[in-house]
Amino acid sequence: MIPYGKQHIDQADLDAVLEVLNSDFLTQGPKVPEFEKRLADYCNVDFAVAVNSATSALHIACLSLGLGSGDIVWTSPNSFVASSNCALYCDAQIDFVDINPFTGNMCVEALEKKLATAETNHRLPKVIIPVHFSGQSCDMKAISALAKRYNIKIIEDASHAVGAEYQNDKVGSCKYSDISIFSFHPVKIITSAEGGAALTKCSKLAKTMQMFRSHGVTGATQEFSEQSHGPWYYEQQLLGFNYRMTDLHAALGITQLNKLDYFVNKRNLQAKRYIDKLSALPVTPLDVKNDNLSSYHLFVVLLNEKSARSKRFIVEKLREEGVFAHVHYIPIYKQPYYQRLGFSQFYCEQAEEYYKRAITLPLFPLMTEEQQDKVIASLKKVLLMADSIE
Repeated sequence: MIPYGKQHIDQADLDAVLEVLNSDFLTQGPKVPEFEKRLADYCNVDFAVAVNSATSALHIACLSLGLGSGDIVWTSPNSFVASSNCALYCDAQIDFVDINPFTGNMCVEALEKKLATAETNHRLPKVIIPVHFSGQSCDMKAISALAKRYNIKIIEDASHAVGAEYQNDKVGSCKYSDISIFSFHPVKIITSAEGGAALTKCSKLAKTMQMFRSHGVTGATQEFSEQSHGPWYYEQQLLGFNYRMTDLHAALGITQLNKLDYFVNKRNLQAKRYIDKLSALPVTPLDVKNDNLSSYHLFVVLLNEKSARSKRFIVEKLREEGVFAHVHYIPIYKQPYYQRLGFSQFYCEQAEEYYKRAITLPLFPLMTEEQQDKVIASLKKVLLMADSIE
């Protein structure tokens, strides 16, 4: 079975992890701050806070911005549930902004219209979380301009977009946001096995997130509320969590970061090959804007209206052919939990249209041209089968 995504682990990665296993530190040692500095330097941002998952990073990002009961967060329905759950963890309310169905990203026009209505109704969000779907940045300059107009904070969910660029700046630079979030799950662009990070230009936000990731505890003398009792002394100043990244995971992250540009370049070459070879089939790859460099975490195609009626058949038959086609994503508000919160089935019209038509094809750096040709041939075969049963 050709998977839709797969990590790329080489000897350098293995050696780095083994070195940590043979060292004095397995959890909180020198590799975590080294990884953070390397990541921050890569993105040209001041601070990176490494944690055990992107979900944890989203949670502490929300907390650091003071999100709480009575506040509202807006995000994209076209994402994994973590992008919205993070608001609910803080006892805030969640709402969704419709997408552009041809990019999968938050629609600026829909956001502008929704903000105008929300201002009239005195229901503006405290935080907006745009999701850089599939590896392409949202139009952050436009979103940032709207957020400033209404005094709203921005957390970029860039879990898919490590190594991507927006208007010649690295995603993660926080040029148009307060905090950016990365994921290092095995199917993402680089992996630390499990892990995530929150990046920011603000030292206060960084310090707050560092405390939230480690039980709300600090050992920094200058931050103590009373005089230190001795070298063992620490203080819990917040109700934090055990969201720390270990040195084992950070060591893997460091060696993976060395290959990040190669991975992004390889994924772009594979995507271009897909686009060229799929041009004769009744599918449409997602648009990538000219001022963006996508990291192509996912390669999504949209079925035409006729084929979309047989979407389940197409995905099931592709898997029978040894091609693990997938779907990203079911609109979050369609999940049973969110339905119980009061969201209707067709809350975001364009997200529904996208979901009817979207399928994800395999793409990962170790994928061979032979495997890619098999995906293309299998898709052509299955589309013909679907057409014959219409």
